[in-house]
Amino acid sequence: MHAPVLPVSRVALHGDGTVEGYASLFGEVDQARDMVMPGAFTQTLQTRGLRRIPMLFQHDPAEPIGVWHELVEDFRGLRARGKLIPDVARARELLALLDAGAIDGLSIGYKTVRGQIDPKTRVRKLYQVDLWEISIVTFPLLAGARVRSVKHQSKASSRPAVSRARTRAEQAWRGLGEVR
Repeated sequence: MHAPVLPVSRVALHGDGTVEGYASLFGEVDQARDMVMPGAFTQTLQTRGLRRIPMLFQHDPAEPIGVWHELVEDFRGLRARGKLIPDVARARELLALLDAGAIDGLSIGYKTVRGQIDPKTRVRKLYQVDLWEISIVTFPLLAGARVRSVKHQSKASSRPAVSRARTRAEQAWRGLGEVR
């Protein structure tokens, strides 16, 4: 059974630094010829809990960038919702990249607990995985694993205080006019 084909959404911008999307899709074959099956994450989500599954950048354990607030298996796959930590420099950079559409991939780091290779297709079906982390990446192995939306904090609260002259200069450069 394959996941329903739904359009891959581009990044939508909203309000508070939250990222959301599918980290894995059921029934889809990735570039490593793995196919995650429905229910594969059930056990690990129950035993690990949210705080034990970090949000990383490019699968680098030295680059934590946020926290996951919700990980849910639904009919389509593993839906993830979390928040970038604005005090982390890489997270601020990543928010700018997401905003510009330069990056939007999601990817899972895991250990296979139970899987089986189909001898005809050579596709490995993953029935149970031990989920270690979910990363925001440039190139996901699974094409449909993408950040679906990003919610921004207001510009004033997400960056340090700047001089009024600098603010005016930035807005003039961007064509936004003057702030009073």
